[in-house]
Amino acid sequence: MSSSAIRRAVVWVLVLNLGYFFIEMAVALAIGSVALFADSIDFLEDASINLLILLALGWSLTLRARVGMVLAGLILVPTVATFWVAWQKFNAPIPPPAIPLTLTGLAALVANATSALLLARHRRSGGSMVQAAFLSARNDMIANVGIICAGLATLYRPSAWPDLVVGVAVAMLNIGAAWEVFEAARDEQRQ
Repeated sequence: MSSSAIRRAVVWVLVLNLGYFFIEMAVALAIGSVALFADSIDFLEDASINLLILLALGWSLTLRARVGMVLAGLILVPTVATFWVAWQKFNAPIPPPAIPLTLTGLAALVANATSALLLARHRRSGGSMVQAAFLSARNDMIANVGIICAGLATLYRPSAWPDLVVGVAVAMLNIGAAWEVFEAARDEQRQ
């Protein structure tokens, strides 16, 4: 794959992630959802990752590997924020409105599926940085399905627990993605 094809895909994913960050954060704050808060921060982190990828595409393999290791650390940022919001929700367990939670999760799933499809063909040829962006989008799709399920569970039986559990699960997915990106970057550095 050409560098320009990778660059185009990354630009589209960057714009999509940054745009949906604002939408999802607004809804999360309006309805008090831990899961949407965690996912919105994750959209911002994804936008940051894609911006770094754009900047680093022409760099040497060694420098790209170092950026990949930095990206692994960035993936952990939403985890810290999510645990803080989850702790606050645990102390005041008010369920978020189910319909906005479900619909926002569904729209996030579409945004992340689009991102994953744009990056899928470049994940091997783009190195650890593009793999980081792909893994992040893939994990976000899994998280979005969880958010939709939490919304449906809350619709059936109002409770803060589905939202809280999914929010913490999103944080755990980010820990796994960070490790995968770190391993890929370390492998590139060895080359």
